[in-house]
Amino acid sequence: MFQFVKAWRRKRILKCHPLQDALWQVVTGHLHLLQGLSTDELARLRQWATLFLHAKRLSAAGGLILTDKMRVMIAAQACLPILNLDLDYYEGWVEIIVYPDTFVPEHEYMDEIGVVHHMHVPLSGEAWLGGPVILSWQDAGNAYAEPGYNVVVHEFAHKLDMLNGSANGFPPLHADMSRLAWSTAFGAAFEDFRQRVMAGHATAIDPYAAETPGEFFAVLSEAFFEMPLTVQRSYPDAYAQLSLFYRQDPVQRTA
Repeated sequence: MFQFVKAWRRKRILKCHPLQDALWQVVTGHLHLLQGLSTDELARLRQWATLFLHAKRLSAAGGLILTDKMRVMIAAQACLPILNLDLDYYEGWVEIIVYPDTFVPEHEYMDEIGVVHHMHVPLSGEAWLGGPVILSWQDAGNAYAEPGYNVVVHEFAHKLDMLNGSANGFPPLHADMSRLAWSTAFGAAFEDFRQRVMAGHATAIDPYAAETPGEFFAVLSEAFFEMPLTVQRSYPDAYAQLSLFYRQDPVQRTA
């Protein structure tokens, strides 16, 4: 009964609150990571983006004025990871806060000897467990930033990772996936990447991925959609696991 009501409600939203054709064409033309999507995939992405905008509250901060184009650009990028999944993967929270540029949240933590530290580090994005996603529009709206970089995909990958707790690089896997295969692939890839970064080697993948397994998953997810061939060639086993998890194969789109 619940599934019937949900399907009916979604159908009604799509009928009563459709995205305008002209706006959708502008957005999809601007976002290069969508260029390889088929007609059917773009149509499905449009539906998810429509439902996403109805379910989430996008709030401007720092004097930013959010336009419809900005909202749709964020929604399209946020929904790409769940293209072949479901909007239910983003349940349990509602707000996305958008700043004009990098923002400086106030964090505090206690070290191992009990000293409390206050952190003031500029960020381009942040995802809270059970809370909002925070984005810099300067980064979210820059479709042609450095290769492999996509702050929206990054933060929403964290949200997927947080479905079973804190972001640790081990999101809830599908029933047909192996926890051992995931752990083996990502464990080996993370250790190799971390060693390369520590040795000072240049990497096509953002070195920030070496910070923690959670950041490795989020950064590799960005690269999976932005430059899939690089991920596949560098870490084929991890790419295969990402393909199973997202139920997508972006390498095929590059052909």
